[in-house]
Amino acid sequence: MSKIRGVLEKNSFFLELYQLGIIKFGDFTLKSSLKSPFYIDFRPIASSPELLKKLAKILQKEARKKPTDLICGVPYAALPMATALSLESDIPMIIKRKENKDYGTQRLIEGLYDKGQSCLLIEDVITSGESLLETIESLEKEEIQVSTILVVLDREQGGMERLCDKGYHIQALFHIHEVLDLLDEKKLLESQTLEDVRAFLKETLQMQNLQRISYEKKREKITHPTGRKLLDIALKKKSNLILSADLTKSQSILQLASSTGSHLCALKLHADIIEDFSAEFIGELKTIAQKNHFLLIEDRKFGDIRNSTALQFYKGIFRIAHWADMVTVHLIAGSKSLSAFEKSSSGLISIAKMSSEGQLMDANYTKKVLNISRKHPQIIGSVCQQRIPEDLLLFTPGVHLEDISDGKGQKYLTPQRAFNEQHTDFIIVGRGVYQGNDPVASAKAYRKHSWIAYEESLN
Repeated sequence: MSKIRGVLEKNSFFLELYQLGIIKFGDFTLKSSLKSPFYIDFRPIASSPELLKKLAKILQKEARKKPTDLICGVPYAALPMATALSLESDIPMIIKRKENKDYGTQRLIEGLYDKGQSCLLIEDVITSGESLLETIESLEKEEIQVSTILVVLDREQGGMERLCDKGYHIQALFHIHEVLDLLDEKKLLESQTLEDVRAFLKETLQMQNLQRISYEKKREKITHPTGRKLLDIALKKKSNLILSADLTKSQSILQLASSTGSHLCALKLHADIIEDFSAEFIGELKTIAQKNHFLLIEDRKFGDIRNSTALQFYKGIFRIAHWADMVTVHLIAGSKSLSAFEKSSSGLISIAKMSSEGQLMDANYTKKVLNISRKHPQIIGSVCQQRIPEDLLLFTPGVHLEDISDGKGQKYLTPQRAFNEQHTDFIIVGRGVYQGNDPVASAKAYRKHSWIAYEESLN
């Protein structure tokens, strides 16, 4: 009877939350850039002390099951929840900032704590689990042990499973399918809305469970000769490493290309930063590329109107059309601007989303870029920071053997994350190779780890 009573109390509590407007139905874009027919927003609960107290009591019942030294809320929506629970339970609270302050203590974790203490982590909604993992990483860097994770609502889109797979004890007060059943029972949802949400949940869960396809199968989907050639090189050399040679002297680039070429499937240039660029330099670089079996990418990021783009591509001192196997393009000028490349055999790589912090490419823009990319015969793939359709090659910059930031707005991720989570096809590495003491050893290490990550992602 007590269990039934507990369920009824929780259901009654959620209906109160629903009346507060914490769940909305329509067309929304999530933090992960995923389009969703519903949105969960727990922030209004901070304006209802009565509901916040009720939630704290429910959370405390779960928290008692596993003693903890500290409480922490994932910023920002879970902070009021963690505060209320701390007051209800008398367990000290610590605060995780979104980013370091550039003044004062410059700490990411605020509050009083000791290394080795256990921490109960509170989250309002879990989708992919990315926000939780970011908070966990910050806590563990301070040697604080995450003992339990309590989530108010699970959207059932793979986040709970992801955290469980990483060994964390996590539980949710509510699951979206239970919420939908409750709202349906109370006649609070139209049948079409209910059907749309359930279909969305089923589709996204299937997407989460999809395994990436192999390069062999990918080759069947890629029609452009350059895209197929790149995949052939990857399979033959067992390398998915693209080296970004962001150097300003031609001789330095030639030395780097010659020494690391056996480990690369492509070398990426910024021709306009090379102070002594010449036709002779390009001739030597092409010879090295042919000898070592890798392709050349010019990261020009073309984005002007058709006439200007054509002049930039075919004319000038760089004459990019005469040597680049692939070039990068922005689609800000629209798909018709790509007709500038129609007489070229170069493969095009569209820029759908960059890795720089604060970049302005929102989910709607990314979606439009990918839609155009799938239809255009010369586009072989895209630079993006998420999974993309399997008939495009995914190029992922900002990859480092360690999951770090360079402090200059560049966010890095590991090869394992790039291949397993984003289903990337090729990683792009620059400073991680050429700024080291031994670029050859670094290139070899990236080649090895990224190929292992690719093979593991197939299982």
